[in-house]
Amino acid sequence: MKVDDHTPPNGTVRDWLDDRASTDGDRDAYLFFDGEPALTWSDLQSKAKQLAQQLTALGLNKGTSVAILQPNGRKAIECLYGVLYGGFRATVINLVAGDEAIGYALDHCEARIALVGEAQVNLFERVSPTRMSRLTEAGDNKAPVLHRLEPADDALLMYTSGTTGRPKGVVHSHASLLAGGWTPTVAHRLTPSDRGLCVLPIYHINGLCVTVISALVSGGSLAVAEKFSTSKFWDQCEEAKATWFSVVPTIISHLLHSDITPSPNTRDRLRFGRSASSPLAPDVQTAFEARFEVPIVETMGLTETAAQILSNPLPPGIRKIGSPGKAFGNEACILSPDLIPLPPHLQGEIAVRGPNVMREYLKNPDATGETFTSDGWLRTGDLGHIDNDGYFFVTGRLKELIIKGGENIAPREIDEALYSHPDVIEAAAFARPCKTYGERVEAAVKLCDGSTLSSEQLVEICVQKLGAFKSPDTVYLLEELPKGPSGKIQRIKLPEMTR
Repeated sequence: MKVDDHTPPNGTVRDWLDDRASTDGDRDAYLFFDGEPALTWSDLQSKAKQLAQQLTALGLNKGTSVAILQPNGRKAIECLYGVLYGGFRATVINLVAGDEAIGYALDHCEARIALVGEAQVNLFERVSPTRMSRLTEAGDNKAPVLHRLEPADDALLMYTSGTTGRPKGVVHSHASLLAGGWTPTVAHRLTPSDRGLCVLPIYHINGLCVTVISALVSGGSLAVAEKFSTSKFWDQCEEAKATWFSVVPTIISHLLHSDITPSPNTRDRLRFGRSASSPLAPDVQTAFEARFEVPIVETMGLTETAAQILSNPLPPGIRKIGSPGKAFGNEACILSPDLIPLPPHLQGEIAVRGPNVMREYLKNPDATGETFTSDGWLRTGDLGHIDNDGYFFVTGRLKELIIKGGENIAPREIDEALYSHPDVIEAAAFARPCKTYGERVEAAVKLCDGSTLSSEQLVEICVQKLGAFKSPDTVYLLEELPKGPSGKIQRIKLPEMTR
């Protein structure tokens, strides 16, 4: 099966895995740093088929949810592909979401079978509904006929972070899941000779689609780390002979502030690094590239779009610092408040439509209806504008805007002002209720070891760059800012943490 720059992948995950096994069977597909042997495409197909048959023999209907509670590693890859190969809905559980959110997801998805890692058994037994059981038996030797699959069949169920209420279950088909691996393949010109480094959890859409599924679509390979480690990152790039990696802005900042540098061989081998999940501060990107000589490609994506919707072109194409780039493999636009596409330079809500867009929120027709416009645009909830060259610029989240005295203030403006000081590793502005203005601006930062910066000095930096009205009244110095599974800072938790 071939990749076309203009046409999303046909078929199902089963079709693509069968094709990889038949044409590239002895090539390494997924490699690991924990001592587990690499998976070739033939190995993976065999393991996936075996698990698919075992699940089918249990009498599970096509499209039934099968919960996966697995950390990054060989077993997680085998479980994911096994569930997809069998025609079931891979319900990938965020292992750090907390007992309440995990229990809700396990109950809401209505799965009766779960594939649980050894270290997650206690968690599963603590929060799982009584109808659900772990798959522990090897099964018999029967080889039942697998369900017939179509591209439109359910493939993935992944729950959002739930920062504004109950987590929502995002449903992707085989077609949209494959398209989620296709968009970075096209944007980053991934080939069978490329090897990615995955340090993000594959129970997050960035790790799953951008790295795991793109390897299937591109025919390349992927080295899967258990988790991100500042001290191990560059050594892992060297050991894996990685040609690219996908990370988030907080990881880029942590690498920048470490005293570890890549070897010349690693630096020369890396074609690019990829940043996603939240905006990358221009000062951090510029400093990273100047120090490590590795170009960073900023992108943008959502769980609802199987990750990537926008990307900057690879060098020597024009990368615009501060922009997540242009649409690749889908359409994107800026919508007015009455949901009409706007011309360049006018601010509105970023929207997307294309083959990588979800089908629905599971059992939540109201939320699904609110998210899609009548002509098929998915509303992202992000504010921004587009320039004359088709590059998008994100100014903030609709739900994160700070409304001070009736004026909208985007937290990103304050973030970037704080990141302009080289001692700042993490930064996030947020709103605090205020009797005078309705809301006031505050912020929290993590500083590098040995920094003598004070809260007052950080406020003054903001005043100089933004003026007093937009600047935070207080900047809290924290040892760590709260983050989600991908490493994205969670602003919603900061008001409580800084009481």
